[in-house]
Amino acid sequence: MRLNRVLLSTLLVVIALVVQVCVLARLQLPGAVPDLLLLVVLGLALVYGHTGGALIGFGAGLLADVAPPADHAAGRYALVLCVIGYLAGLARPETGQLRSATGPMLVVVAAAIGSTLLYAGVGQLVGDDAARHVGLGKLLFTAALYDLLLAPFTVPLIMGMARKSENDPMADSSGGSRVGTQRGGLLAKAAGRSTGRLKGVKRL
Repeated sequence: MRLNRVLLSTLLVVIALVVQVCVLARLQLPGAVPDLLLLVVLGLALVYGHTGGALIGFGAGLLADVAPPADHAAGRYALVLCVIGYLAGLARPETGQLRSATGPMLVVVAAAIGSTLLYAGVGQLVGDDAARHVGLGKLLFTAALYDLLLAPFTVPLIMGMARKSENDPMADSSGGSRVGTQRGGLLAKAAGRSTGRLKGVKRL
């Protein structure tokens, strides 16, 4: 990954983790906790692609695994966010530009449900059945609801910051191609005019 990607991703992940632990986790909302860290991974994965999404997801999850008051096995959430980041990166449009907000919102809902199921499944493998006591259905519903409500205020902002850190390559390429086409047309016209003038001179 490029240095600017690493710096921006690290900064956003740390900020999201601090806000999630110090603010969102203390709201004592019913069911799940709004997962700001997940939304950061999704926003970056939709810009950087599946490889960047997987790496960022793994790093963010590992940081969440060791940050207090984590009460689960280290590496558990790293695996979850690594998989989610990879899959979300596959949804990145080839042009790099989203046609509507529907796609990212669907990705958020799918990621919220998928991460909860994967986290609970890994918990079953390591003997952690906390999700069973809370109720898996309630966790799935509240996780999707909270993340969907939070996503419009976070995901577009994160994607915009990621594109700016890349110097907006898609916008530059599209804009550059248009400018190049316009310049080419102007040069062709100028060449045609100069050729016509030379022919006129020769005839004289």
